[in-house]
Amino acid sequence: MMKYALLPGLILVFSIHTFAQKQKKSSEIYFPDKEWQKKAPAEAGLNADKLKEAISFSISREIKNSRDMELSHYQSFGAKEPYGYGIGPFKERGDVTGIVIKNGYIIAEWGEPFRVDMTHSVTKSFLSATIGLAVDRGLINNVNDSVWKYVPPVLPYNPIIQPDKSDQLGQSLWITPFETKHNRKITWDHLLRQVSDWEGTLWGKPEWADRPTGKPEEWMTRTRIEPGKAYEYNDVRVNVLSLAGLSVWRKPLPQVLKENIMDPISASNTWRWYGYENSYVILDGQIMQSVSGGGHWGGGMIINARDMARFGYLTLNKGKWKDKQLLSESWVKLSTTPTPAEPTYGYMNWFLNTDKKLIPAAPASSFFHLGNGTNVVYVDPEHDLVVVIRWIDRDALAEFIGKVLASLENK
Repeated sequence: MMKYALLPGLILVFSIHTFAQKQKKSSEIYFPDKEWQKKAPAEAGLNADKLKEAISFSISREIKNSRDMELSHYQSFGAKEPYGYGIGPFKERGDVTGIVIKNGYIIAEWGEPFRVDMTHSVTKSFLSATIGLAVDRGLINNVNDSVWKYVPPVLPYNPIIQPDKSDQLGQSLWITPFETKHNRKITWDHLLRQVSDWEGTLWGKPEWADRPTGKPEEWMTRTRIEPGKAYEYNDVRVNVLSLAGLSVWRKPLPQVLKENIMDPISASNTWRWYGYENSYVILDGQIMQSVSGGGHWGGGMIINARDMARFGYLTLNKGKWKDKQLLSESWVKLSTTPTPAEPTYGYMNWFLNTDKKLIPAAPASSFFHLGNGTNVVYVDPEHDLVVVIRWIDRDALAEFIGKVLASLENK
């Protein structure tokens, strides 16, 4: 009897010990302050020669596009799309740049890690974070709610005064992005997963003009696809989400990001987030810019590789930084949940390695924030690894990550 009477006490002691071990493990995670500590590859368990090989490979595979981002735009999207002219700022880029973070420490960096450059569609991951913050704080009740319920008519700021008011008679002054029968069905989840098939024009860019199909006669007349049924990467719709986020927060999204994410992770004060020359609205008596979700027509996030790595490390740790949960774990889980219409895509711009399809050498649990350029923040929870790589040829990305992973085998 005494033998069995002791069991509850033993279970309690075991539970306390297990909890303490978990707490100890959590407290041992290294998070960088403003000064980021470094370790040599061997000290972190990496093969220095193999890592050097990976770095050399990345440098040798620099993207061939012009370093002048405006010229690069007009040689690619701007040359192929109707209304493809730039309306946001462009910036000349630097050298191939990279950082390898293992267990939170900088193991290697090359190129210009402190240089502020456009990061193109990696901006979308920062945008989705501001929407996640709105959900976490109850500003958005549920991601499956219709966005229409949250966004009243928006008044654009137009500094050009028309000389004759009669010319404007009967013209609406308002932006109403969710008033059509189709658009009223669109949820926050649909926009975040790029499966909305939103219809309309925003900031002078019709949604059909972004990466248009080869059938111009159908651009404006085709039947709309039910939201959730088809994936289409479309920056006009991304910018609609940004405008909706601005309406919910009632203050510029760069401020939201700075106060709730970038300052707490000790990011530098050099990053900037821009919209377009015509994307200003009047809200609460103030002129505010609705920022863009990338650099497709200019604008987006302009940031250095160190700050990109900090954001990647935040997502690796499921939204937690030191003792604070900046983004909820539930939001990170949603962001890494495959989209039925495109299983390698979660919330923008979390690309998933579902079935090891995108990066065969990497674990299926890995994901990456991806933008044109190519700009990448690779996140690998299984190996406690974050890799930033900028201005590498897209076709070389999988091989480069494979070489970095090979360096983990310290032989």
